[in-house]
Amino acid sequence: MRRDPTAKNVILLALCQALGMSCSALIITITALIGFDLAPNKGLATLPLALQFLAMMSTAAPASFFMRRFGRRAGFSLGAAMGCIAGGLGMQAIFAQSFPLFCASSILFGAFAAHVQFYRFAAADTASEAYRSRAISLVLAGGLLAAFLGPELAKWSRDLFAPGLYAGGYLCIVGLALISLLLLQFIEIPRPAALERRDSGRPLSSIARQPAFVVAVLSAMVGYGAMNLVMTATPLAVVSHNHSFEAAAFVIQWHVVGMYAPSFFTGNLIHRFGVVPILALGAVLVLGCVAVNLSGTEVFHFWTALVLLGLGWNFLFVGGTTLLTDCYRPEERAKAQALNEFLVFGTVTCTALLSGALYNALGWQAVNLGVIAPLVLVLCAVLWLGRRRMVPAA
Repeated sequence: MRRDPTAKNVILLALCQALGMSCSALIITITALIGFDLAPNKGLATLPLALQFLAMMSTAAPASFFMRRFGRRAGFSLGAAMGCIAGGLGMQAIFAQSFPLFCASSILFGAFAAHVQFYRFAAADTASEAYRSRAISLVLAGGLLAAFLGPELAKWSRDLFAPGLYAGGYLCIVGLALISLLLLQFIEIPRPAALERRDSGRPLSSIARQPAFVVAVLSAMVGYGAMNLVMTATPLAVVSHNHSFEAAAFVIQWHVVGMYAPSFFTGNLIHRFGVVPILALGAVLVLGCVAVNLSGTEVFHFWTALVLLGLGWNFLFVGGTTLLTDCYRPEERAKAQALNEFLVFGTVTCTALLSGALYNALGWQAVNLGVIAPLVLVLCAVLWLGRRRMVPAA
């Protein structure tokens, strides 16, 4: 009798999630600073970060279909290899003082990050239906380590190759991606069967018209988009209200803790109470973040709001992913997951570009007010789905 590899897969994927998200946390910490130093026009300082998100969005579908054909291990290994190359190019860009090369590094890193986002789906591939939400949640829990490891590596490696500031951070990315590459060789997720590779199942339009699919994607899109819009502008708001850079870093660090710490129990909550109440609670928590942000601008307000924002994101993202896995058959997972990732990270890309512009043009209150309507829409959609599921079939 073949041993169930689910527990082993979840542990390995959680470790790889931690390594991948640590790379992302490190990148978020240093990319804008390097871009400002290398860009010929200082207004282009955040272009590398925008290119990273664009690459994530653009890579999602090809990555999903590649894994459908060649398997999860092959796809994740390719992604980790891109991470290694991205780190090497980033180092070379800093040494050569080349902004185009740095942009190329950011694009490759975005492709690596897109593959990391599929770890949660891979955990669900071999899990039973009863364990699926917990498997997804526990893999995302690996991101908790990133709240501490990424920023600490950024500080430790800052002067490692002085005067090439921050080049050491990209060496760390090479190392973390290489460790991921090695760990991924031990996951046991069977390659898709020949029938699954040949038969793509129902048309994507039919899958996407399902009410549960719409609510799942909408929850993840709005949850991630609202989180990114508010989070990206928060350091600017903290500093502009006469608080220190250290205070801003403290707030963001605890926000990341709020994002990933609940993953140790979110899956259990979904298993016990159902996905609909958890999605509704996620939307309410993000609305609570908005209420706190609008009530004051002391460090305590920023800290409380960003912790609530992290918690709300976790419930919406884990809940949305869990609900999505109920909407497709095995032969349909590649295109269903690809559409979900494209829409979610397309939203993330837009909010990354919009956040700073909205804050500069209209201020901190406008950033927070801007997420209320989408969150109310999600809350209404979730409650509608819950009522729909309570009505017995005729």
